[in-house]
Amino acid sequence: MASRSTELTITRYDAGKPCGKADRVAREEPLEIRVEGHSVAIVMRTPGHDEELTAGFLLSEGIVQSRHDLFEISQCPSQPGQQGNVIDVLLTDASKLDLGKLSRNVFTSSSCGVCGKATIDLVFQQFPEIASDYQVPAEDLYAYPEKSRAAQQTFEETGGLHASAIFDSAGEMLVLREDVGRHNALDKVIGHAILNDLLPLDRHTLILSGRISFELMQKALSAGIPVVAGISAPSSLAVEFARESNQALVGFLRGRSMNVYAGPERILG
Repeated sequence: MASRSTELTITRYDAGKPCGKADRVAREEPLEIRVEGHSVAIVMRTPGHDEELTAGFLLSEGIVQSRHDLFEISQCPSQPGQQGNVIDVLLTDASKLDLGKLSRNVFTSSSCGVCGKATIDLVFQQFPEIASDYQVPAEDLYAYPEKSRAAQQTFEETGGLHASAIFDSAGEMLVLREDVGRHNALDKVIGHAILNDLLPLDRHTLILSGRISFELMQKALSAGIPVVAGISAPSSLAVEFARESNQALVGFLRGRSMNVYAGPERILG
């Protein structure tokens, strides 16, 4: 697997005095995603789990609905200087490819997902609201951020990555992924679920390491996730979306406190 951090020599100031030292920073590189030979996006991401990132991206864009729609996802080393940074997807039924469903422009940055959308109307992808009656104990929620943080190996090295983690109904971590982009980290965990035929995640909880945006809620809905919680604040549109989609939205999940912005009936205790 590609390294997710790079060692550099930097100048550090301690008590006003400079000195040279080694430091590690999170890697950020472009990934071109192609579907049936068509370039659909260039995503700035942390290398690693690129197949998962691609699968999750295509699900949230409405291009695929399950693992069975994906015939092959492969790295494409054909371009000089781009080996490992181009990935090509073949669909089980290429005749069903509708590039009009893609709502992004070709380039999206690591810090921005929705800003790559072509039009406002396309921001609001259509996914069914959550039908699951899943509930999670508050005591389990309180424990999830610490469990997630303990699994963030690259964050420990660099302090510069976001993370998304999925927990099952037994309180066990299913998967955690890190990335310089919040939406990339979520695409990776959703992609993991797609490639392992685990969808829908309708009896699971999603934990986010940062603020909770509309796009993250929409991506969670695309995977059927009923409970989304983060250690930071949600946006107003994220709250509105959660309430309309029958999702629980929890913010400021720290220690033994939290704010429940939507779906309080899904939180037990």
